[in-house]
Amino acid sequence: MNGHAIAAIFRFEMARTMRTLLQSVASPVLSTALYFVVFGSAIGSRIQEVDGIGYGSFIVPGLIMLTVLTQSVSNASFGIYFPKFLGTIYELLSAPVSVAEILIGYVGAAAIKALAIGLIILGTAAFFVPLHIEHPVWMLAFLVLICVSFSLFGFILGIWARNFEQLQLVPLMIITPLGFLGGSFYSITMLPPVWQTVSLFNPVVYLVSAFRWSFFGTADVDVGLSLAMILLFLSACIAIIWWMFHTGYRLKT
Repeated sequence: MNGHAIAAIFRFEMARTMRTLLQSVASPVLSTALYFVVFGSAIGSRIQEVDGIGYGSFIVPGLIMLTVLTQSVSNASFGIYFPKFLGTIYELLSAPVSVAEILIGYVGAAAIKALAIGLIILGTAAFFVPLHIEHPVWMLAFLVLICVSFSLFGFILGIWARNFEQLQLVPLMIITPLGFLGGSFYSITMLPPVWQTVSLFNPVVYLVSAFRWSFFGTADVDVGLSLAMILLFLSACIAIIWWMFHTGYRLKT
């Protein structure tokens, strides 16, 4: 394992974040505060509780999940896209660095940035609503798994994208809608039976359900099934990335 290569990629990606610290950290925190004002106050005044949990507290896992998903995807996709855009990807491909080392550097940096923002939002939420995390170890484990999984997905997106429009298409047109329709601000048990069944085809439902269980001990979907879905998604992303590097898909053109 080439530790120097991993550290170099990791430091470069983290330095890029420090140059845009206001955008990277302040923006998600401000957005979270606005969500609490709009959803927690306006809608929370009409919906007092969901499954015995105050609505303001109930939406905290969903808010964290929404931000973590988008941040993981955008950090990793931009991280690998810019070397392609600038042409420096060829230096990386010709260097004595394995696919695993490249992944650890880029995906590790993206996941840590998303994880840090998720924890900052969790701390911000504590100023607005009372919070009690019933399973803190599982909460952190799910958060790490989700950050890594969607950073891998963002890495795939960055390799696939040919231009900035394609780079932003999937987060805007797929990730964000799936996040809002994945039970972030409601329980799917509140939906009619037909729409509950339809919701189960949304992969974000399993992420939000498992993460909410770690907070409150209640879930819309069995926790074991949610964990299996997360691990399946992570494995599929790793397999796709291996294939991309093995074949040179959109890397050597």
